[in-house]
Amino acid sequence: MQVPEVPDSKEIRFQAKCRTRWSDEDNQGVLNNAIYLTLLEESRYQYFHHLGQIGIHGHFTFVLGQTNIRYLAPGRGPADVIVDICTTRLGTRSFRQAYRVRDAANNATWAEAIADMVIWDSKEQSSAPMPNNFRAAIADFEGL
Repeated sequence: MQVPEVPDSKEIRFQAKCRTRWSDEDNQGVLNNAIYLTLLEESRYQYFHHLGQIGIHGHFTFVLGQTNIRYLAPGRGPADVIVDICTTRLGTRSFRQAYRVRDAANNATWAEAIADMVIWDSKEQSSAPMPNNFRAAIADFEGL
């Protein structure tokens, strides 16, 4: 299994604040694995809102192509959660982000992840070139 390459939290410039619910736990009393995908999605939304890159009607201009999550400690609900998020690669039609999911109360890392996003043309139903303003906003923020 490929271990997600996530920069040290001190190097990540954006932290999203999220919250788990008591109902997010499975029958073993830990966060259900699907909840981590929701936490990553929520952190993406906050990141791109911060960069002014949320599309019309609050939609993303990309789709999720692939995610790799490494679970490091059992998450709990309800809890305040911090998700460190950064963009680590910009391609011509895609980009990669790295994430660290942490318990806000004790800073314990619950999971690390990477995700590849693909710029998407919903009319053509295919990948599309990355818009220049989108690329510039990310590159300027991340120093890429």
